[in-house]
Amino acid sequence: MDVEELLTFQPKKPATSGKRKGFDEENGDTAGTGRERKKRFADVDSTDTSVMEAEREKILQMIENEPEPDALDETSLKKMLLNFEKKVYKNQEQRIKYPDLPEKFMESELELNDVVQEMHVIATIPEQYHILVDLNTVTSLMQLVAHENTDISIAVVDLIQELTDVDTLNESDEGATALIDSLLEAQIIALLVQNMDRLDESIKEEADGVHNTLAIIENMMEFRPQMSSDAAQQGLLQWLLKRIKAKMPFDANKLYASEILAILLQNSEENRTMLGDIDGIDILLQQLATYKKHDPGNKEEVEMMENFFNSLCSCLMQNANRGRFLRGEGLQLMNLMLREKKMSRNCAVKVLNHAMTGTEGADNCQKFVDILGLRTIFPLFMKAPKKGRAGPQSEELEEHVSSIIASTLRNCQGQQRQRLLSKFTENDHEKVERLLELHFKYLDKVRSCDEQIEIEKQKIKGSGEEIDEEVEDEFYLRRLEAGLFTLQLVDYIMLEVCASGSQSVKTRVMQILNMRGGSIKSIKSIMREYAGNIGEAQDKEAREAEQNRILQLVDKF
Repeated sequence: MDVEELLTFQPKKPATSGKRKGFDEENGDTAGTGRERKKRFADVDSTDTSVMEAEREKILQMIENEPEPDALDETSLKKMLLNFEKKVYKNQEQRIKYPDLPEKFMESELELNDVVQEMHVIATIPEQYHILVDLNTVTSLMQLVAHENTDISIAVVDLIQELTDVDTLNESDEGATALIDSLLEAQIIALLVQNMDRLDESIKEEADGVHNTLAIIENMMEFRPQMSSDAAQQGLLQWLLKRIKAKMPFDANKLYASEILAILLQNSEENRTMLGDIDGIDILLQQLATYKKHDPGNKEEVEMMENFFNSLCSCLMQNANRGRFLRGEGLQLMNLMLREKKMSRNCAVKVLNHAMTGTEGADNCQKFVDILGLRTIFPLFMKAPKKGRAGPQSEELEEHVSSIIASTLRNCQGQQRQRLLSKFTENDHEKVERLLELHFKYLDKVRSCDEQIEIEKQKIKGSGEEIDEEVEDEFYLRRLEAGLFTLQLVDYIMLEVCASGSQSVKTRVMQILNMRGGSIKSIKSIMREYAGNIGEAQDKEAREAEQNRILQLVDKF
């Protein structure tokens, strides 16, 4: 019974029957501490409150008088680090002196391991991390990462993982900066990658060493995201791809590798280009092909699959990788996933959107129509899949599907474009009706958001503040997230099929608008706003051409 239980203990009268004879004797309680303590408390009558109060006071007094553990001050830390350096030197000396006699240096190795374990306490004082740098302890730790004895190496990796824990780093920015700068200067990523190459993951301790190594990398990238390009250049990207494609059962390390890969590619154009150059697109497609006809076995494997899809989406933001995706038959794989209706389907829609969007996606759009992709994408347009265990959810899927159709209309020419336009006359214009259904759905969402924004604007004006450009941009982003972007895509499709498709399409659009009280004026207003906010990512000429094209469609409508 611990202190907290003692303080809150309320005694009961002893039971007269049902006692478990010999329980403590059977469990080796020879000192009687278990049974006798229970009996001592059970024998106290509930009315004898004075005794209990005395006990409580005694316990509280003991807690107050208990000495505080000695804090690790600067002097104590320096002594510890000096002792560490002595153990490192002694071990190196004995290994050089007796290279073929392990029994001669084994004791020094055990001592070195012990002092490394003691150093974990340093993680409690991040404000003193600069001492690790000043005394060159970081350099010694880096040397030990490559120690001949993998047990020592794994112990040091475990220590560095604890020292670089993000919560710990955030406690002292100055100390954290000193440590991370020193680790990066020592080329820690290259050393860690070389060390992981020699570890045998079939041995649990070494597999844990790989996991802790990946944790160090994640910690450092979270603290300093801009290091991701250098990390990739130091061999990390190649190691991750090699680990991902290794013919090993799914485990925590493969999941972690997929997570680090997704982080590396998320915000680095250099890493996306590098992955394409070392055949990373093919490796990702090979890994995803597993989920064409089979679902992941558990939620951890679902997470890994999503990491692979997210990595692929990041790579497709780089134009050269779209060509690699096309040549690697990525479109065919995604299209098969749409047909199979497995857990991977929703994620495949997201990948197709990234592959086909913009003028750079023209080749993929043409090929998508050629491989009969319209047969698989339009059922999703007519009815978005229900919330799944993986990938984007219903409304995000409606955005992706609408974007795919809009991109195909924008990029396809000739026969492929005609096949797409003819889809909107099938089955008595059912796809036109769905188009208008989506238009009104998202128009209501945007109007609701606009009302809320207007209230906020009035409050800002009432307080005497001005609504500057930055605030206006924030409001516009909120409207996009509320559904404006999907509304713009839907209305763009509407304008395209009305301008280029059968006359009956426009007639049906007008009928539905009149029947539901819709307004041509509001559609034109939405599309003019869309044209005026086409992103800066495109070059000036392409942006102006696209703006003019949209405005011409508005005038024709």
